[in-house]
Amino acid sequence: MGRAIQLAKRGWYTTQPNPRVGCVLVKDGEIVGEGYHRRAGELHAERNALADAGEAARGATAYVTLEPCCHQGRTPPCTEGLIEAGVKRVVAAMTDPNPKVAGKGFEQLKQAGIEVVSGVLETQAAALNPGFIKRMRQGLPYVRCKMGMSLDGRTAMANGESQWITSAESRVDVHKLRAASNAILTGVGTLLADDPSMNVRISHSELGIDEDLQIPGPVRVVLDPQLQTPASARMLNLPGQTLVVCSDDNPTHGIALEAAGAQVVTVPAVEQGLDLHEVLQFLADQEINEILLESGATLAGAMLEQGLVDELIIYQAPHLMGDSARGLFRLPGIQQMSQRLSLNITDVRQIGPDIRITATPRINEDKPRFRS
Repeated sequence: MGRAIQLAKRGWYTTQPNPRVGCVLVKDGEIVGEGYHRRAGELHAERNALADAGEAARGATAYVTLEPCCHQGRTPPCTEGLIEAGVKRVVAAMTDPNPKVAGKGFEQLKQAGIEVVSGVLETQAAALNPGFIKRMRQGLPYVRCKMGMSLDGRTAMANGESQWITSAESRVDVHKLRAASNAILTGVGTLLADDPSMNVRISHSELGIDEDLQIPGPVRVVLDPQLQTPASARMLNLPGQTLVVCSDDNPTHGIALEAAGAQVVTVPAVEQGLDLHEVLQFLADQEINEILLESGATLAGAMLEQGLVDELIIYQAPHLMGDSARGLFRLPGIQQMSQRLSLNITDVRQIGPDIRITATPRINEDKPRFRS
């Protein structure tokens, strides 16, 4: 199963909205075939492993990181392929959370006389697909919030200058985070201040993907309640999709933005601005599994306060910017120590001269996160 997980990681940047899956076929103690899901629309991991094994698949055990699918999509069901190939045993890391599968694949295999075992290295396999799992189970995407700061916790000078706080190595790492995401989310304030591109600007070799695969192009999402996005925004002239999410369906400006290449979407408003839960729910409905939040302190703070951030990735650069510079998050609701947002630090490593800290908010564990 460990080998199957390694194989699944080869599709890290290219399978979405499908899950990342790997499969290994073993017979008489030897690997006779292996495969992984390379990109959406191509054969799934099991089918690729069966093709690799050929006739040696008969009587083999299949180790797969996710329950084999049993429904017809863009590719044929993997359960049928395993049955037809004569596989005698299937060992899966976890049940598929997709309601179209969700145990039905296992049942189909059992009815065909195939032994089924599930739950092997389940935690490690689940880490391959946090967005797919969350979207299937909760109807929302997995949100990573990326921030860059100085050693004294500053993200920009008082005048807004922020290029570059972190190193070139950290910026390459951020492009890998972008490539692994279905969407990059920001607010109109960041767009107006920085006119960002919000795209992936590293090579196939830096991503470790095959040259025949397209460099991932996440959907760019701008939260813009009053439709302030200018039609001249840089990202509108770049390849890929840009969504401008508003609560004001101003027909004139909406038409101008759409003519410039944007898709304008309206969601309900709340007192503080857009209903962020509704925004995420809409994006999940578009089959977006993983979102990278790249925004200023206000939007990032609001997402944190509402329990909508699953993971924080903070790049800390070895310099000081002074007490007049801007802070990391705007969290006006915190007035006492008892109101602090606690974090679980899951990883700390050096990226060039910077330190990258990965953490998960404990708010997501301590109180209900989503509306019923």
